[in-house]
Amino acid sequence: MRLATWNVNSIRARVDRIVDFAVRESVDVLAMQEIKCKAEQFPYERFEEAGYEVQAHGFSQWNGVAIASRAPIEQVRTAFPGMPGFAKGHEGPDAPQEARALGARIDGVEVWSLYVPNGRALGDPHYDYKLHWLAALEQYTRDTLAAEPALPLALVGDFNIAPTDADNGDPAVVPGFSTHVSPPEREAFAALESAGLTDVVRPLVPTGYTYWDYKRLKFPRNEGMRIDFILGSAGLAEKVTGAEIHRNERKGELPSDHVPVVVDLDLKPPVEEDDDRPMIFG
Repeated sequence: MRLATWNVNSIRARVDRIVDFAVRESVDVLAMQEIKCKAEQFPYERFEEAGYEVQAHGFSQWNGVAIASRAPIEQVRTAFPGMPGFAKGHEGPDAPQEARALGARIDGVEVWSLYVPNGRALGDPHYDYKLHWLAALEQYTRDTLAAEPALPLALVGDFNIAPTDADNGDPAVVPGFSTHVSPPEREAFAALESAGLTDVVRPLVPTGYTYWDYKRLKFPRNEGMRIDFILGSAGLAEKVTGAEIHRNERKGELPSDHVPVVVDLDLKPPVEEDDDRPMIFG
C-alpha cells in the first residue's frame, strides 16, 4: 500500500492537480485535509474516473477531511470517542463537532485523516480546544492499541505542531509567542508517541518541511515548517519500506501551502519457509 497525506487547501480549487499526483505517484490511499466543502460538494467523479473510491466529511467552506482509496473503504467514522467540539461563543461538552477527523479500515489498516485545530494564538479559546482535542486523540490511541496491540494504525494529516526546533524554519514562529511550537503542544505530540505511535517518516526523511506560508516569499527562502505527519503503531511501522516528502508540489500553478507526505507499506504476510528436511526422531 502506498499511503499519502495532503492538506490540499480546497479540493475544488485543486482537484485536477491532486488526482494527477495520486495517479502519477501510484498512491493507493490518499488522506486529505482542509477540503473546504460540504461532503455533497466534493468532486467525487474526478477521483472515480481515476479508479478511487472516496469518503468525505465536511460541513462548510472551512475544515473538512476525506479519504480516497483504490481498495474498499470500510468501517467509516467521522469522529473518535471523546472528540470535543468548538464554536465561537459556545463552550462546553455540547459544542458542535467540526469536520476534522475521518477514520476507516482499508486492507486491514486503520487510517485516520486528521486536521488538528490550529490554536490561533496562545491563550485563545481555540488553543485550549486544540489541547483538549489532542488529549482525546491520545486516549483513543491508547484504548485502540490496548484492545488490538498488533493493529496497523495510521494517524495522518496536518497536526499543526512542529514537535522539535528542527521542524520549524519560519523565523516568524517564535517559541514563547507562537502556537505550533509551545511546550503544551509539543507535549501533546509526544504523548501521542508515548501512547504507541511513531513518526514513520522521520527515520527515512530526517530533514525537510511540509508547509510554507504563502506570504513573504516563505517558500523560495525555505522558511517552512514540518507539521504534516504519518504516525504509525508498531504494527504499521514494521511494514514501512519507504517514505517521501514531495517538496516540488509546492511549486507550479495553484499549489497548496502544504505538500504530500507518502509512505510505502508492505502488507503481505511473512512467507513461512518450507522445511522439507527429514524429521529425525531420537
